[in-house]
Amino acid sequence: MEFDFDDTTKGYIDRVERFMAEHVMPAEDVLAQQLADNPGVWSRQPIVRQLQAEAKSQGLWNLFLPASAHGDEGGAGLTNLQYAPLCEILGRSPKLGPAAMNCAAPDTGNMEILREFATEEQKARWLAPLLDGSIRSAFCMTEPDVASSDATNIATVIERDGDEYVINGRKWWSTGAMNPEAEIFVVMGKTDPSAERHRQQSMVLVPRDTPGVTVERPLLFFGFDDRDHGGHAEVVFRNVRVPVGNILKGEGEGFAIAQARLGPGRIHHCMRAIGIAERALDLARERANSRVAFHKHLSEQGVIREWIAEARIAIEANRLLVLKTAWLMDTVGNRAAHAEIQAIKVAVPRMLETIVDRVIQIYGAAGASQDFPLAEMYTMARALRIADGPDEVHLNALGKAELRRAS
Repeated sequence: MEFDFDDTTKGYIDRVERFMAEHVMPAEDVLAQQLADNPGVWSRQPIVRQLQAEAKSQGLWNLFLPASAHGDEGGAGLTNLQYAPLCEILGRSPKLGPAAMNCAAPDTGNMEILREFATEEQKARWLAPLLDGSIRSAFCMTEPDVASSDATNIATVIERDGDEYVINGRKWWSTGAMNPEAEIFVVMGKTDPSAERHRQQSMVLVPRDTPGVTVERPLLFFGFDDRDHGGHAEVVFRNVRVPVGNILKGEGEGFAIAQARLGPGRIHHCMRAIGIAERALDLARERANSRVAFHKHLSEQGVIREWIAEARIAIEANRLLVLKTAWLMDTVGNRAAHAEIQAIKVAVPRMLETIVDRVIQIYGAAGASQDFPLAEMYTMARALRIADGPDEVHLNALGKAELRRAS
């Protein structure tokens, strides 16, 4: 069993760590000031454009995109196992890190399915500018009126009318839709309600400016409004017409495409979450070693030492499970790694939530304020326990699979 990274990965780790230290981390305060001076979408702020230009010049671009049988098409060609430690490093600055290197959701998942399932015409129109970072995208799957943890419930209707599809429905938590640079929406709906349960759904590409598309409002999570980051939105589709050629792969393929998209998306979330946990632990050490209460540093309190130790154990254990999952995805495929993907999707956000909760406790009221990133970190951790399927769905499926195993 080999625990060391290969030379390619080590080289990228050094380069990404240097880029983060020299460019991304100092840019966090710059971005905050630019947004205060000129409120609006963060991706249009000068500092973000500067970071992206620098990342491109250093060859740190589209690192998430593994090699493809169809050619690299703008990706770095790294495996999941090679990308995992890089994604973790990006997670230390969860807003700026991934975006600076064009590795941010939902574009990563949308680029992956476009590369895998789109026609050459669709790739030229939408994948190429996404890979270049000149546009952004949104993913519209979840709906307010059905339990969307069961994707077969999707109620948005996609009806064929001659050479066009007509789309009617309401989506919410549509990631990226608040960003006006999101020029293309990937929309999931039902093309054949009478078909077999997992063959009713399809995905179509809907340009943002198509008549009938209305981005109604941003959605807040625990009161956080991240519309400046692309945000999550409620989107209404009223008699939206797109060419039949805008369908991905074909009618009835929507559920399979969704599963293909969400697998890599889940491991990317978990990779970044470990980076967030590491930064939270950094903040805990800083506070514990500098803050004095009852005539001694917090770091001398037994309970604080226990929390720090437990955090380190949890991070290391979860990192190993994520790396194993990445290795399995590379060697036996996403389907065979399904149990591990489910396991990390439950374990890592829970780990992050516990660690950040304790670090907030170490900081006291300051930890819940806007002066530190901990409150937003906690929100991210809690959101991950719902996004891409709630804990209970994954636990149920994992438990069923485990019970079927031969004793």
